Amino acid sequence: MIILQITQLKNFMNTLLRLETFDRFPVSEASITTFTTFSIDGSLHTDFFDPDDAQLLKEKGRTRLLWKDVKSFCYSVIKGKRTPLQFKFVFQLPQAACEKMIADHALPLEIENVFGCFLNFQYKDGKLLLTTGTSLKIFTMDKSLDRVFDEEVRQFLLKNEIAFEEQI
Repeated sequence: MIILQITQLKNFMNTLLRLETFDRFPVSEASITTFTTFSIDGSLHTDFFDPDDAQLLKEKGRTRLLWKDVKSFCYSVIKGKRTPLQFKFVFQLPQAACEKMIADHALPLEIENVFGCFLNFQYKDGKLLLTTGTSLKIFTMDKSLDRVFDEEVRQFLLKNEIAFEEQI
């Protein structure tokens, strides 16, 4: 787990809300506080969709919304003259990316034992922090997944020109 402070907030918000950078990430949760708090739990309710679309989502194993599915709603809540009091977005690394990361780094884990790798963006009092985290379905003392994921996040931010400083 690492904590990174995003140092160029305006640039990050443009990347988050207007570009496709995070579109493929499943949303674990989202909340935005302006005059009230808007919350999204990230769960995908396939019963809402027509049977063909619901079946397609089930075949793909989709249980979470993707950021691209809710980005425009979040943008409509955030935009305006006043900055939100706070917001929190928790993204999960897509399953395929997690599998690739484990394989590329020859980590001693089976993908079925990984619940997820998470990006937790939290804005409050004019400060935006990104906290990384991993969750396993098994107990292990091995922290190699944490170290590899943390480095992958740093590289992802650098590649997408998202400025940050490490917090201790």
